Amino acid sequence: MSDGAVLHVKGRVLVGPEDVRDELWVVGGRIAHQRPAGARDVRTVEGWALPGLVDAHCHVGLDAHGPVPDDVSEKQALTDRDAGALLLRDAGSPSDTRWADGREDLPKIIRAGRHIARTRRYIRNYAWEIEPEDLTAYVAQEARRGDGWVKLVGDWIDRGTGDLSACWPRDAVEAAIAEAHRLGARVTAHCFAEDSLRDLVEAGIDCVEHATGLTQDTIPLFAERGVAIVPTLVNIALFPKLAEGGEAKFPDWSAHMRRLHARRYDTVRAAYDAGIPVYVGTDAGGALPHGLVAAEVAELVKAGIPPVEAVSATAWGARAWLGRPGLEEGAPADLVVYEADPRADVRVLAAPRRIVLNGRVAG
Repeated sequence: MSDGAVLHVKGRVLVGPEDVRDELWVVGGRIAHQRPAGARDVRTVEGWALPGLVDAHCHVGLDAHGPVPDDVSEKQALTDRDAGALLLRDAGSPSDTRWADGREDLPKIIRAGRHIARTRRYIRNYAWEIEPEDLTAYVAQEARRGDGWVKLVGDWIDRGTGDLSACWPRDAVEAAIAEAHRLGARVTAHCFAEDSLRDLVEAGIDCVEHATGLTQDTIPLFAERGVAIVPTLVNIALFPKLAEGGEAKFPDWSAHMRRLHARRYDTVRAAYDAGIPVYVGTDAGGALPHGLVAAEVAELVKAGIPPVEAVSATAWGARAWLGRPGLEEGAPADLVVYEADPRADVRVLAAPRRIVLNGRVAG
């Protein structure tokens, strides 16, 4: 498309879950809901249009071993784009990916800075590894470096006990979260197990990643405080393999991981039923490849979340939660067009027909 071109999207435009319109226009990279006067060089795209999908937990600039070169980060971002994920919340990366902000062909990234973990209590080469007395200072540092988020590692295996356990004392996370909020940042935390959750929520955390350790005791607390979860079920599917690999050395941990895996769908459904906000995230960039956003939506449906709500968790609802626009008048034209209605069958999301990023048809 030339700079003077106009894109006409027609068919069914899902501005909201129930707000379905017949068309929209893209002029100068922005959305218009009325035909622009004097439109010329018009290109038409037909189908079912959604706001660009959100992967609310991925890692651009990271692989299983640590930071990656910029050309690998670029491939990761392009893979997400081609899957329809046009807004990424990077939930921790040691790489500086700010260079991507100048690229109109790459998804928009909301960064949480680098993971903050307890010393020798996380994956090597991923995180700042510190002790509790330094937590507030490192949270402040990453709040200033990020895009409104900070990422903690809330629990991990304790080699002394041979099982998952909380990484931080209550007073340390209270002070650190308060400092993040003072600086205008929200805080999220990696949590697999049960015992870290109450302290984090009562300390004011905004979100928990994975949240496999939710129980009937903590689910009401999350709901009352409005703490969101990003279950990353495509990643939780790896728990049995992880458990098998660690069984000889850490049998208690392995058994725990298998239990968390076995009840994963019940956990997510119970959270949803209680009113806990649930969003789509894949955890791509560590053990998993990028481009899995449609697979995660399908997993949420398998867990019992209604299809329209699972779509919202990667579209309208997720964008509102992250403070980014959807298909409103004047918003950046980031949208994905499909052959059929994804609200009726979320498997449609796996096959984008057209991807429009910053007003240009991509790919």
